[in-house]
Amino acid sequence: MNAAVLIPAVPLLLGLAGLLLPAGDDAGRRRPAATLGIAGAAISLLVTLGVLLFATKPIELSTHWVSLGDIDLTLGISVGHAALYVALAVATVALCVQVYSVAYLHDDPRYAPYAAQISLFTGAMLLVVTSGDLIGVVVGWEIMGACSYLLIGHDRRLPEAPAAAVKAFLVTRIGDIGFLLGVAFLIVDAGSSRLADVLAQPPHTAALLLILAGVAGKSAQFPLHTWLPDAMAGPTPISALIHAATMVAAGVYVVFRLYPLFEQSPAALAVLGVMAAITILLGALSAMAQDDLKRVLAWSTVSQIGYMTGALAVGSPAAALFHLLTHAAFKALLFLAAGAVIHAVGTNYLSRMGGLREHMPVTFWSFVAGLGALAGLPPLAGFWSKENVLTAAAHATEGGETAPIWVGWLVWIAALFAVAITAWYATRLLLWAFLGISRAHGPDGPDWEVGFDDARYTQPAAPHDPPGAMRWPILLLAVPSVLLGLAAWAPGFRTALELDEPHLSVAVVLPLILLAAGATAAWWLWRAVPGVDPAMALGRARPLLAAGFRLDEVQDRFFVRPVRALARAVLTVDTRVVDAAVEGTGTTTSRVGAALAYAHRLPLPAAAAAVLAGALLLGAVAVLFGAAA
Repeated sequence: MNAAVLIPAVPLLLGLAGLLLPAGDDAGRRRPAATLGIAGAAISLLVTLGVLLFATKPIELSTHWVSLGDIDLTLGISVGHAALYVALAVATVALCVQVYSVAYLHDDPRYAPYAAQISLFTGAMLLVVTSGDLIGVVVGWEIMGACSYLLIGHDRRLPEAPAAAVKAFLVTRIGDIGFLLGVAFLIVDAGSSRLADVLAQPPHTAALLLILAGVAGKSAQFPLHTWLPDAMAGPTPISALIHAATMVAAGVYVVFRLYPLFEQSPAALAVLGVMAAITILLGALSAMAQDDLKRVLAWSTVSQIGYMTGALAVGSPAAALFHLLTHAAFKALLFLAAGAVIHAVGTNYLSRMGGLREHMPVTFWSFVAGLGALAGLPPLAGFWSKENVLTAAAHATEGGETAPIWVGWLVWIAALFAVAITAWYATRLLLWAFLGISRAHGPDGPDWEVGFDDARYTQPAAPHDPPGAMRWPILLLAVPSVLLGLAAWAPGFRTALELDEPHLSVAVVLPLILLAAGATAAWWLWRAVPGVDPAMALGRARPLLAAGFRLDEVQDRFFVRPVRALARAVLTVDTRVVDAAVEGTGTTTSRVGAALAYAHRLPLPAAAAAVLAGALLLGAVAVLFGAAA
């Protein structure tokens, strides 16, 4: 057996084993769960590193599973350097999340299933990354959907958690219906589920559009993005895992794997480009108005995934994958650092923070690195990957790509505007949370016992940097957030991703000007009116932006309510017509049987009289109808 098989297999098997462990918050029960969870991610990481270092060529393993008529279904793996880089990012983030969660959920009685579900989630994403056939992709895709439901709704003390879990599951399932149909069409066309066979066939545009529906759901792209901000009801480490390395990255990676088909379909790329442009601006504008720290980061994820799908739409899968890798690092860093802040101050709300820099210096500088990378500040990782996306979009405006020229213009303009907006809300978050004075005031100054918005946490005496088990994962993720962009200069990395050599051209100047303008605007608003949220400058637009342009309400009015009304109508028909007919038939039969039973018990004279009456009645009917005829 090739060692590459262990990359997804180990966390999947150890996750299944972890589900058998009893729940409980005592150390004796937590230790085996933590051991299995950390071991699954660590072994997968080590195997990935080993294969990446020692494999001299792509690994292709396939075995026949079953034949359905002329269709061969196979199981196997296909691991090249690009897949290994993604697997490395997934395993690293998963390991950090597992270690971080040991301290973060130190008193959670349901930690054992939580750790096991993270392992399953990780293994499922690694299965999508390494699978050499569409069957494996579908299996990993579905396991991720189930795990996301369980993990988002993990904390049952929060009333919004179950609703958020159900919403995430249902919204993504809507897209998954299209995804499964698209995969089925591709398999039928190719007569095989092997990716190599599927990619050798001409593109099936309808199938690709159906697959994009699944991508929109899993990767939280317009119009199926609405589940992601609400998913913040889950534990913060789960937010890091979903946003950085699994789930939302899965859709982007699937398009990357199927890109030889997409690049032959201008219609599919045009749809992807429109979806990406809307998502980029929608996510960035909505992030500007949020007061909840985690929702700022959630909406930023929506926007950054839009950059990746935009790069795919304009013909640069390499730029999309590079941004996926850098985003995995800095977004995981930001969410884990946000968890440290929430754990320390007991609230998600920026309006009740402030002045945390002196109390939490490690967390502050982690945020500086993460937000700088998010905004694209040179020389941090996000700058290099975002520069590749913008350059690819600019080149697409010149023509010569599969996608129409107007798609290149649409993606490029949306991405440029989002550079300034991202710099604005990243600067606002940093200033509003860490600088200035504390806004949690009591009668004698800062009151660190103002209460909690989240029932998971235990209030400390004053905010401080997190304990070692939470601090070291944050520091580890800060390294690639700062340095990963420099990998673009490494010939081996560029070759593996088919990435263009980085260069600082005139095209980079405009994004940097916009970045500086956005950051300066947020800083000026913060200094001009001390103690007032810079987001207040949005005026009457803020409620609209904070609600994500009320697309939730639109979906509720035009989709959720009609479906519920239809369900109620079907239930009424089923109850009052179908069930009533069935029950009425049974009731009538029983009553007729009872009447006949009574008739059989009549005395002989009464029975004879009844027979005579019946005969007279039949005779009268015959005479009347006979005369009429």
